[in-house]
Amino acid sequence: MRLAISGTNCSGKSTLVEAFLLAHSDYVHEPEPYVQLEELFGESFQAEPSADEFLSQLEYHIKRLAQYETKDSVIFERCALDFVAYLQALVDLKRDAADPCILKLALELTQDVIGNLDIIVYLPGNGSDIYVPDDEDRGLRSAVDRNLERLLLEDEAGILSGNVPLVLEVCGTTNQRLEMLEASMQSFRGESS
Repeated sequence: MRLAISGTNCSGKSTLVEAFLLAHSDYVHEPEPYVQLEELFGESFQAEPSADEFLSQLEYHIKRLAQYETKDSVIFERCALDFVAYLQALVDLKRDAADPCILKLALELTQDVIGNLDIIVYLPGNGSDIYVPDDEDRGLRSAVDRNLERLLLEDEAGILSGNVPLVLEVCGTTNQRLEMLEASMQSFRGESS
């Protein structure tokens, strides 16, 4: 099963992925693209992110996603719609790094690949046990969270029509989130058989 954990900065994605991998050691972990691009290719990202940087991360995610087939067991930290949400947030906040043309391209690219995931787990950014560092860009964080809610739960862009991927919003503690994910995985397998 191909899973993706989606959410704004400091929403608990890495924590949930770590807990999931402890229980499911057979799964391959695909870390956040910016981590891979920095570690494997020496790319550096600015403190104030740009549309070009988010597009680069989206393109890397798409390449990695293409490596897996339906039968594979993989969990991604982020999905393509995360990058759309960040690009839209830059536009919404009228940031200098915003680029509506790149946002449009990102939507087109996402439309083509989103069906390559089975389940997208959305972590709302307002969890009560979430620690947000003082230096976090709270305006960007909130805008991305609003955009993810609209993109994933309301399908505002019309990208999620059809049955795949299943979008699951999970709340609560890490253990509660993990239990909700595992229940959805069992249900998804039952429906797919």
